[in-house]
Amino acid sequence: MNAGGFEQDAPAPASSSSVRARPPLGLWAAIALVIGNMIGSGVFLLPAALAPYGGTSLIGWAITLCGALLLAFTFARMAMRWPHSGGPYTYAYRAFGDTIGFIVAWSYWISIWCANAAIAIAFAGSLGALLPALTATPARAAACALGALWLCTAINLLGVREAGRVQIVATTLKLLPLLLFGAIALWWLEPARAFRPFNPSGQSLAQAAHATAALTLWALLGLEAATVPAGSIENPERNVPRATVFGTLLAGIATVLACTVVVGLLPIDSLRQSQSPMADAAAMLWGSNAGLALAAVSAVSCLGALNGWTLLSGQLPLAAARDRVFPQWFARLDRRGTPWLGVLIGSTLASMLVLANFSRSLVQVFVFSILLSTAATLLPYVAGSAAWLLRGKGRSRIVAGFALAFSLYALAGIGAEALIWGAVLVVAGLPVHLILRLRR
Repeated sequence: MNAGGFEQDAPAPASSSSVRARPPLGLWAAIALVIGNMIGSGVFLLPAALAPYGGTSLIGWAITLCGALLLAFTFARMAMRWPHSGGPYTYAYRAFGDTIGFIVAWSYWISIWCANAAIAIAFAGSLGALLPALTATPARAAACALGALWLCTAINLLGVREAGRVQIVATTLKLLPLLLFGAIALWWLEPARAFRPFNPSGQSLAQAAHATAALTLWALLGLEAATVPAGSIENPERNVPRATVFGTLLAGIATVLACTVVVGLLPIDSLRQSQSPMADAAAMLWGSNAGLALAAVSAVSCLGALNGWTLLSGQLPLAAARDRVFPQWFARLDRRGTPWLGVLIGSTLASMLVLANFSRSLVQVFVFSILLSTAATLLPYVAGSAAWLLRGKGRSRIVAGFALAFSLYALAGIGAEALIWGAVLVVAGLPVHLILRLRR
């Protein structure tokens, strides 16, 4: 262990020491993991959260897409250098030692189960568009969200290979309809009426753009998804970078196109109250059957993303536990090779977050959950970018510098409530780190 200096590139940390002869995930599964984790609840429910900002969201999307691509290239370079499970945690651990490594792993783990809570809530909203009676009350909506969460938990407990197969199917079922919807609905936008007023938020243009960049980043979180289970991916030094860059580009284009169309089509007042804005936009253009079809696609999309993030909820603490940065019980595997305890603990914490906030509306809980998850994710993005800025070579360090600047910019736009809660959760983990260090 290195508490504050630098580790050598060899030997590899323990998280990469047990590589299977035949890894369960191939290139297509890795790409599906990136796209599936990025295209989840955000693209279908986020337009309601962006409604107060109107056309200013276009600026936020431009900033976020550029920043996401910078981060994707940076993570791709780090995956080529360190093709080991753990993703952002591994890069921070190897560059800065086990203390920073623990903080990054703890923060990223928090972001995962917070994301799962938000995605499960978004699934309930999509299901409510199909069967309104199921989500007619906050208690029923919470029950639907918990049902989806634990369904994906059960799938992941069957094994990594099975979770990867489900991810490929779910990603295909949502990506193609989403691209078709965005491309076709774009023709119905009327430039003279869309995004008017451009900035209804009451804030300055710079403040509104900053706030929308923090919200839109939620829809593009997951670009690092293939780096976390890298030890379970075939030929990770090649396939993980490919999946990261290609998946981020394709998911980013589909997400920005679809969300922008919805914000431009629906009136601001109705958009604010919508629990399934994309389905509402489709119903307005092509009738109620089209709205139901988009609601079904949204539900499938949420399940796919929930499946992918549940996979990471076990793989991230597994990598940290093998390095003795997390408690050793996270490294326990069942006969299928599944880190079952990490999956169960992550799903339990996500369930608690859903239950603690179910008295609010779905949109309110969703916005709080995504801001908390984004705040917890940006710290690993900051540490990962800084790691390559410090340890990288050549022009890629310039890209890492811009990725670091974007991460800090987005972190500043999260808002006080989410930042305070994120800081409290990170600080709550420091006694765990202290106990582990004392035991060592």
